[in-house]
Amino acid sequence: MLIAELQQKLQWSELQRSALEEQLRLKRIKKYGVGSEKLSNLQLELLEEEPGVSQAEIEAESERPPLNGEISAVWIQGKRKAKKHPGRQTLPAHLPRVERVIACPAEQCKCGVCGQEKVIIGYEISEQLEVEPAQYFVQVSKREKRACRCGRGGVMTAPVAKRIIEKGLVSDRVVIQTLVNKYCSHLPLYRQSATLKQESGLELSRATMDGWVMQVGQMLMPVVEALKKELLGGSYLQADETPVAVQMHDGRGHNHQAYLWQYSHPQGAVVFDFRLGRGREGPKQFLGKYGGILQTDGYVAYEKVGGPGLVHAGCWTHCRRGFANVAKLNPGDAVATPIVEKINALFAIDAVAREQGLNIEARQALRREKAPAVLDKIKTAVESARASALPGSTLGKACEYALGQWPKLIRFLDYPELELSTNLAENSIRPIAVGRKNWIHVGDPQAGPKVAAILSIIETCRRIKLSVREYLAAVLPGMANVQLQRLSDLTPTAWAAQH
Repeated sequence: MLIAELQQKLQWSELQRSALEEQLRLKRIKKYGVGSEKLSNLQLELLEEEPGVSQAEIEAESERPPLNGEISAVWIQGKRKAKKHPGRQTLPAHLPRVERVIACPAEQCKCGVCGQEKVIIGYEISEQLEVEPAQYFVQVSKREKRACRCGRGGVMTAPVAKRIIEKGLVSDRVVIQTLVNKYCSHLPLYRQSATLKQESGLELSRATMDGWVMQVGQMLMPVVEALKKELLGGSYLQADETPVAVQMHDGRGHNHQAYLWQYSHPQGAVVFDFRLGRGREGPKQFLGKYGGILQTDGYVAYEKVGGPGLVHAGCWTHCRRGFANVAKLNPGDAVATPIVEKINALFAIDAVAREQGLNIEARQALRREKAPAVLDKIKTAVESARASALPGSTLGKACEYALGQWPKLIRFLDYPELELSTNLAENSIRPIAVGRKNWIHVGDPQAGPKVAAILSIIETCRRIKLSVREYLAAVLPGMANVQLQRLSDLTPTAWAAQH
């Protein structure tokens, strides 16, 4: 009896040691290994077909061998078609062309046989992308002043043009360029200040440039509020959140970890909501009585929010990620590998729909025809894996997540517009993750909502393929005097529809 107890304790200790080693290895992989989405052979063969996946992830997958068996990318239709090589890349047609004629040297202008002058019969044409360095100049605005010779009509002066920064030292273009550099190119203000001094000789402090950014953020907040109403008026939202450091100026010398909560429609607007915490109060206040579909990961703060008709949906990418992590820890794992392969087959259904150009209704018909059998295989495999997995292990956690989220994961069978994953929401957050490595933190809590407003506008413009510069140049001048009733016409989505 004593020997059996000792053997049981030893077995339990071995399982605990294995779980701790898994946690340590995962931390090392996260810190020193490839990114979580740049997976090994276990990742989808069809990454380039999945919405929201970045080009870097596709390239990371390009050199691996094809998957075997039932998980081939077009398991519904057989062997996938080989893509044609795009050939030599052409330069965009909308860019202006500046011609430069290169003349033949003198020795080539005369015929070597008869000595006569050769005539031009044509040109060998090639194109290269060229650039001119930024040229700073001072724009002098002279407003006419008019008066009648009779002397009794008074003096009239041409009206002042609307500007973003009234009586500012710089033009609207410089202000917009500062915003784009910081939040699109992730260039901190102190670097922009140094570059401006180097290229123009003008020394503008970081505090001055920060004042421009904050003023624009304040101006955009009402527009983002209108964008929020537009978003909540729809029937489908994806949500996610990411941390951002904030200076608190409370004497402790430490930044506070706040959060930017992202709410978006896959084909439309994006709104970031700044909160000092990660509690349920954030999504609860933002969503109000929203009663559509809310697709998220398994974070509990999204539970018990919204109106009574709200429908929670899950994300298959988060589900797959847990099993892919097991495969990272144990290459060739005989339990997690088949589960990842079966989830790949689920994504392949939507890949076929995209390849065939099916609309939402036709895609839903294909899903209902093919997905139930795949879902049954996934669930059976996960239940079998959970029975033999240590609850605290990486595999055990992956199984618990999948089965706990199962009712939300299969919601796509009932809601045609629902995507399989929240990859598009995560893609909206990636620029923030890159940006905060450069600009480090938000200056104070009051700046948070202004930064969130700027990011909302920029990301919405990116998603609907609208030029940020063109949009900001059109709506920002005179924004302070715009009537509230007109704000709904100034959101990026409404402005793009009108123009």
